[in-house]
Amino acid sequence: MEGFSPPRIVHVAETGSTNADAARLGLAGEALPLWVVADTQTGGRGRAGRQWVSQPGNLHASLAFRSMAPMAQAGQLSLIAGIAIIDAVRTTMDLAPETELRLKWPNDILIGFAKAGGILVESTSFREGSGFLAVLGFGLNLVTFPEAVGRNAVALADYGAPPSPRALIANLSERVGFWLDRWAEGANFSVLRQAWMDRAGPVGEPIVVNTEAGPLAATYEGLAETGALLANVDGVIREINYGDVALIGEIARDGDT
Repeated sequence: MEGFSPPRIVHVAETGSTNADAARLGLAGEALPLWVVADTQTGGRGRAGRQWVSQPGNLHASLAFRSMAPMAQAGQLSLIAGIAIIDAVRTTMDLAPETELRLKWPNDILIGFAKAGGILVESTSFREGSGFLAVLGFGLNLVTFPEAVGRNAVALADYGAPPSPRALIANLSERVGFWLDRWAEGANFSVLRQAWMDRAGPVGEPIVVNTEAGPLAATYEGLAETGALLANVDGVIREINYGDVALIGEIARDGDT
């Protein structure tokens, strides 16, 4: 996706959801790519419809663009978004040396075992033309973090001077374009697979996968060629396409709070 910079930025002081705004504008025929950035979200959403608490000073932003990839591979965009946000933070911020900034499948940004942000990717078909509308939503705790979210959270400001949302978006936009080029509309996921694993936790890390059938104790074994999670469950490597993943250290720390 050469020439993916700089997308137009629509800034609002407050909105319900930047993802919803970006999707509405994209479907209404606005020129793409397009960012929607809000100072505050009142109805931010996380994965599986969970509420995303959005406080002033943090990043609440969504990027809408037309993708020509097969719709079956739209889920890989969440992994691309994760790679890009890690790169953008590392480029725009002088992180303290001990900072363990990393990804957790499929869409969490962590520092150690604490959540620093999340990604919500949504897609829908256009009424006219080819391809589909992709919306990459980013929420990142730059200066503050929510106190009551049912889990351990952290802000980047605890590990150095965080960038402004505008500065971060400028770099994030460039990194999304860079990795979309290499993804090549889904034809070259192998490059993205390794890049994502390089920014995630170590292979063999104990995890719990919460599936519809109940929790599964496992170890993280990387990503499949499709982008699915590879988990070792009782000595059998399984591909997990949907489910929440919790790290054992994350569970222990949450239990102490």
